[in-house]
Amino acid sequence: MEMILLLAALVSFVLTVALGRFVLAELRKLKAGQEIRKDGPTWHAGKAGTPTMGGIMFILGTGITVLVLGWGRMLEGEFDHLYVYLFALIFGLIGFVDDYRKVRQHQNEGLTAKQKFILQLAAAVVFLVLMRYEGLLTNDLYIPFFQVSVTINWIVYLIFAAFVIVGCVNAVNLTDGVDGLATGVTFVVMVFFAVTASLWRLTTLALLPAALAGGLAAFFVYNHHPAKVFMGDTGSLFLGGAVAALAFATDMPLILIPVGIIYIAETMSDIIQVAYFKATHGKRFFKMAPLHHHLELSGWSEAKLVTVFSGITLVCCVLAYLGVQGRY
Repeated sequence: MEMILLLAALVSFVLTVALGRFVLAELRKLKAGQEIRKDGPTWHAGKAGTPTMGGIMFILGTGITVLVLGWGRMLEGEFDHLYVYLFALIFGLIGFVDDYRKVRQHQNEGLTAKQKFILQLAAAVVFLVLMRYEGLLTNDLYIPFFQVSVTINWIVYLIFAAFVIVGCVNAVNLTDGVDGLATGVTFVVMVFFAVTASLWRLTTLALLPAALAGGLAAFFVYNHHPAKVFMGDTGSLFLGGAVAALAFATDMPLILIPVGIIYIAETMSDIIQVAYFKATHGKRFFKMAPLHHHLELSGWSEAKLVTVFSGITLVCCVLAYLGVQGRY
């Protein structure tokens, strides 16, 4: 089992590196340059014009890998990895539309917040209902570390799950504000899901995070500081969809709390900043939100941010792994 997962990571890595050269060249031809937020750090202005929508690289690399290596299992009727990939792909397409509109209009705003929320919520509900119909999702809420499950009314669970998914997707999107940050953090999260799914003999499902880990490792070649390409909303929404879907596909959504600690911290820093600003009529709790910008203004380099945030995620993923070992 471990060999097929290593093969998935390796194949996806090679494919993504190879596809990256072609995708990067095409993005440059299309002049698909990133527009930088005017209210962001001033030194980020130098990133303007860097090709965006680079998430296409690992989306394609991962997709080809799971289709080829998972073909035999699909013939046997196992489609859980495909459901997760297609769900993440829907979010990637939402991100692509958003990115494309930004590129065409030469501004940092694409779809409205309301449009994105409605599309994301609809996608989440469809995914959850499908997983439930296929018998791949229960309405038992598993509590890590305590090894107990609490049965919840299906409709209540559906509402809870849909909002958790939308929140997770946007939290990953918010983390993608520094070269290599969302890439590095999510790489660690994908390794966690690959290992846990393998531990529970969910080999088919484990193919997806293993392949995506390889794809992200390859994307980091292009995305580390100074980035040659950004993943854009195309990539970050896809990653958010994959993280959220895997948490539900493995039937342990609460594991998102430890493994997604950085996503949560980034989101909470933004919420705190806005709430504090309104409550104090203009004062700021952080130098700038989200958290990675605050730390940048405190003197942290982009490389240090990626190293520390990925390291924190690794520690929390190890703890999470210990917390779910006794599940099956």
